[in-house]
Amino acid sequence: MEILNSADWRRKAKSHSDKVLPWVEEFRFRRARGQVHPVADFLFTYYSFRPGQLIRWSPGIGISLEGADSKARPENYWKRDQGLSSLDLSLIGAKQKRTVFWISELMKSIASRSGVYNCYGLHEWAMVYRLPASDLRHSQFPLRLSPEKINEFIDQQRICCSHYDAVRFFSPLARPKNINNPTFSSRIAHEQPGCLHTNMDLYKWAYKMSPWIPSEIISDSFLLAAKIRDLDMRASPYDLTSLGCDPVPIETDEGRNKYKRIQRLFSKEAEPIRERLLEAVQKVIAHFENKKI
Repeated sequence: MEILNSADWRRKAKSHSDKVLPWVEEFRFRRARGQVHPVADFLFTYYSFRPGQLIRWSPGIGISLEGADSKARPENYWKRDQGLSSLDLSLIGAKQKRTVFWISELMKSIASRSGVYNCYGLHEWAMVYRLPASDLRHSQFPLRLSPEKINEFIDQQRICCSHYDAVRFFSPLARPKNINNPTFSSRIAHEQPGCLHTNMDLYKWAYKMSPWIPSEIISDSFLLAAKIRDLDMRASPYDLTSLGCDPVPIETDEGRNKYKRIQRLFSKEAEPIRERLLEAVQKVIAHFENKKI
């Protein structure tokens, strides 16, 4: 088992916190004032990892910390032995243990496929298709096009969304227009590495493995999710210029080309994070098998 001295692990913990703390503080500032930000707030309202959990650092399993007293390590998953603190994997819950194996299969399945880059972010448009203004998710912000033009545009498109959690938010009339039918149970069979939401969800699958994997994977996937969410909403039919979000107008050839180019860049950026997550998850599985937990 690797041992980190107090200076080293505290430096790592501070580095992790420094990455995400500005996002947490801005979210808390807005929430205290009743303000909403449909781009950045998504990272804290759609995803269930609380801000305090995101800030907290863990080295993952297989590492012991020197000088980590109970005040520094208050979580229930830690044990102390001869002045060292380490995670006790025998304390993992049954649900989280099952999730470890599921995430491993999902990551391997995604990595085995080629990316699809012709969806053009139409999922956000499908979420407003033929809906009354009162039912729009971000009704406090105007649309870039009239509802009639949005509906006409969607009627001319071939929607090929492969992500269950995006499709389930489609308007009722938009769902039959999708050529795929991803479901919760078929997620492993549908997700692919070009999908913005698949790569954004690396953050979700990483934090579901907390505290058993290194928190650096969680913070790096969080920051990637933040960048992807920005493109997601700039390509949407909402006008978010008041928030400093210049549109990527996918209703034009220029906008589609720009979207596809950035989408490919995010897919490449997600690859090493997915590999690190899979490696960390398989390390947890190896401990199960060796110790028969």
